[in-house]
Amino acid sequence: MKRGAEKLIEQPRANGCSLTGHHGCGLKNGYVRGFPGAEPHGQLPHIAHNGGLYKRPFNEAFEETPMLVAVLTYVGYGVLTLFGYLRDFLRHWKIERCHNATEREEQKDFVPLYQDFENFYTRNLYMRIRDSWSRPLCSVPGAKVDILERVTHDYNWTFKYTGKVIKGVINMGSYNYLGFAENTGVRKDAVAEVLSQYGSGVCSTRQEMGNLDKHEELETLLARYLGVESALSYGMGFATNSMNIPALVGKGCLILSDELNHASLILGARLSGATIRIFKHNNMQSLEKLLKDAIVHGQPRTRRPWKKILIIVEGIFSMEGSIVRLPEIIALKKKYKSYLYLDEAHSIGALGLNGRGVVDYFGLDPEDVDIMMGTFTKAFGAAGGYIAGKKELIDYLRVHSHSAVYATSLSSPVIEQIIASVKCIMGEDGTTLGKQRIQQLADNIRYFRRRLKEMGFIIYGNEDSPVVPLMLYMPAKIGAFGREMLKRHIAVVVVGFPATPIIESRARFCLSAVLTKEILDIALKEINEVGDLLQLKYSRHRLVPLLDRPFDETTYEETED
Repeated sequence: MKRGAEKLIEQPRANGCSLTGHHGCGLKNGYVRGFPGAEPHGQLPHIAHNGGLYKRPFNEAFEETPMLVAVLTYVGYGVLTLFGYLRDFLRHWKIERCHNATEREEQKDFVPLYQDFENFYTRNLYMRIRDSWSRPLCSVPGAKVDILERVTHDYNWTFKYTGKVIKGVINMGSYNYLGFAENTGVRKDAVAEVLSQYGSGVCSTRQEMGNLDKHEELETLLARYLGVESALSYGMGFATNSMNIPALVGKGCLILSDELNHASLILGARLSGATIRIFKHNNMQSLEKLLKDAIVHGQPRTRRPWKKILIIVEGIFSMEGSIVRLPEIIALKKKYKSYLYLDEAHSIGALGLNGRGVVDYFGLDPEDVDIMMGTFTKAFGAAGGYIAGKKELIDYLRVHSHSAVYATSLSSPVIEQIIASVKCIMGEDGTTLGKQRIQQLADNIRYFRRRLKEMGFIIYGNEDSPVVPLMLYMPAKIGAFGREMLKRHIAVVVVGFPATPIIESRARFCLSAVLTKEILDIALKEINEVGDLLQLKYSRHRLVPLLDRPFDETTYEETED
C-alpha cells in the first residue's frame, strides 16, 4: 500500500474489551437445541452470551433444514441433472434443437469459446425457471408496480412482449426501504429543479471537469450524517467496493472475509493481491481463530508479520437477512490490532433509531469502524456509493482509488435525490417524515416476520432485518412460487443455486416503509395460500440462535507468493 495511507493503519486503539465464550448451551452441528426458556412457537429470549457488549436484544435465528426436505431436494437436483444429460445427448445427435451458443463447425479444432459442461446448469436447470427473473417494470418501484407482460414459446429461451401491462402488482422485492424512490413530493421537485440547472450528466471525472459544488455539498452532509470526519462519493455501488479495496491493501496484507460477503467485496479482495482467508458467517470463534493464527504464524513461508490485517463484513447480509455482530467484531479488531471495512449497503437508512445504519443500531462509535462503505441505491432511492472515515483515508482515496480517478462522477439530479433523502432522514427538511418512515419500516419488518413464522414457514435472519428470506428448498418450487405469486399480483424475488447453497433455495422479500398494513395483509394472505398449495410450511418451530455456524477450521488463501 502507498505511503500516503499509512495513517489509516497506524497505531490502532488499545483493546479495552474482551469476549466471553458461550456457556450452558448444548451445541450440535452448530445449532443450539433445547435452550431453556424457549417458548413453543420459537420466541427466543435475548441471550446474554456476549460479555455485555450489546446494548439491545439481538435475536437472530436459522431453523435447521428438515432431514426429509434436504433429502428430497438433493433427489430433485439429481433427477434434473439426469434429464439434463439426456437432453444434451439428444441435442448432440440433433434430435432436439440446441438453443445455446455453440462453436461453428469450422471452429471445432480451435480452443473452445464455450465450455459445454460449465454451461450445463444454465442450459438444463436455469432455463426451466428463467421466467422468474428480469421481468421488466414500467413504473416507479413503490408499494405497487406495473409489469410488462411477456410470453415464451420455446421454454424460456426467448420472450415476446404481448403489449399488455399487469397493473397494481404488490412490490415485495425492491430495495426501496424508506420509499424515497418516488415520482411525487418535494424530493422529485428538488431533483427536477437541479436537472434544469445542471443537466442530466457530468461527462467527466472528479479530477478533471466533473467536480461540482453539489458533490462537495453531498460529501459534507454525508460526513455529518455518519458522524465521521470526511466522505467520498462514487457513481456505482459495486465499484465502490471492487475498486477501493485494492487501493487499501495489497501484497503482504491479509484480508479476513465473511463467507457470505457480496460479490463486489470478493472481487475487490481478489483484485487487491492480498492473501484472503474466510471465516464462517457471523461466527466470532472462527474469526478470532484466524486472527490468532495470523498473528502467531505471520505470512506463509517467510513468517514475517502481516503488513495489515483487514476484516471485511456487511451490515445486513442480503441473502440471509442477518445483521453483523458488530460489537463483537469491533472488540476483536481492537484486541488484535486489525482494521475493519464495513459494507452498509443494505443497513444504511434501514437500521437504527436515526437511520444511520448498523453502527447506530448497536449504539456504537463510528470512529471504531475504520472504513465505512455504503450505497445510495437502496434506502436513498438513487444510485452510487460512498466511503467514509478519517480525513487522511479519504484524501488518500481521492488520489489512489480507481473509481475516484477514472470513473465519471455522479450526475447532479442523482446527487440532489441523495441530499434530499439524507436531509429528510436527519429531519433537516423541516418535517418528521424521515423518522416516521424509519419507524414504519421497523414496524412492518416485525409484523411481517411474525406472521410468516406463525403460518409455519421457515424464515431466516434477524428480527429487525428488512431482508426476509422464506425457505423454498426444492428446485421445482423456485419457479412455481414466483409464478403463483405473480398470478396473484405480487412481485417477489426467488433465489437458488449457485447464489445460495444447493439445498437452501429461497424467496427473498424486501420490506418498505410505504407498504401499509392493509397491503401487507393482502400479501400475507396470498403467501399463505401459495404456501399451502406448494407445501412450503416446513417449520417445526425449532428456532435456534446463530451462535456458531459449523466450522471445520479449514481456511484457504487466494493469493500466495
